Amino acid sequence: MLNRVLLLAAICAISTVRCEDEDVAGEEFLAIKGHATTYKIIKEGSGKVVEKNNKVTVHATGIVQNTGKKFWSTKDKGQQPFSYTAGVGGVITGWDQGCLGMKIGEVRKLIIPAHEGYGENGFPAWGIPKGGILDFEIEILKIN
Repeated sequence: MLNRVLLLAAICAISTVRCEDEDVAGEEFLAIKGHATTYKIIKEGSGKVVEKNNKVTVHATGIVQNTGKKFWSTKDKGQQPFSYTAGVGGVITGWDQGCLGMKIGEVRKLIIPAHEGYGENGFPAWGIPKGGILDFEIEILKIN
């Protein structure tokens, strides 16, 4: 009987542990080949796909996972959508690689480790600490 109770307790404990690469609902994030950044599709898109050298316009919100504080959002008052050239290093690596393959209207959550974000020194001016892990939500608005 004691063994059954211990087994049940262990199963309950394991089922409530949350991996860093899982969201609250338990859906796993997907890997980006050759990178540590992971992603989850929040909303499916359609049509054209983001490829290297495309000019892409997005809504983006960045949160420091270590602190839970938002450091930037194109949706904030006075801000506007952000445009960049995909896949060529114009933005941090995790974002650059995490958006490749997205479709117009798609929303993804990216988990970006420090070495594919702002590095081990962080970006203190934006409130990103040393070794800061970033959660970004990206929505593709336009692909040229």
